[in-house]
Amino acid sequence: MNSRLLMTLQVTIGSIQKIGAVPHGTRITAVIASGQFEGPRLRGRVLPGSADWTLLRGDGVLELDLRFTLETDDGALIHMRSFGLRHGPPDVIAAIARGEKVDPSTYYFRTTPRFETGHPKYGFLNRLLAVASGDRRPEGPIYTIDEIL
Repeated sequence: MNSRLLMTLQVTIGSIQKIGAVPHGTRITAVIASGQFEGPRLRGRVLPGSADWTLLRGDGVLELDLRFTLETDDGALIHMRSFGLRHGPPDVIAAIARGEKVDPSTYYFRTTPRFETGHPKYGFLNRLLAVASGDRRPEGPIYTIDEIL
């Protein structure tokens, strides 16, 4: 299966809403303070109101439910939603939790972005599948998003 770079998306985490223990784990909402994205065919910023609804499961796997509104540099709006998983060795996950920079090859962090837009220039996004690899930095994650060809 072939792929090509769609974009790199970087976000800065703002406030954390600790919802707490729920039936399937521990729920936290990470509100996105700011962000930007850039790729060969689009670039722009992440708008306020975007967030990551996470669930830390009992088996140590973090489920990610990302919902972003992207605004391209020419004013188009794109809805992005992505489901993913992050897990790894306990010492690596503990280092991430302490805010340390960790080599992304030492843990698993993948999401499956989907896009919706009404803007004709970016209509191709409505018709593609993508996979993202994440790199959790202290200020927030960086996603390398590849379009599946």
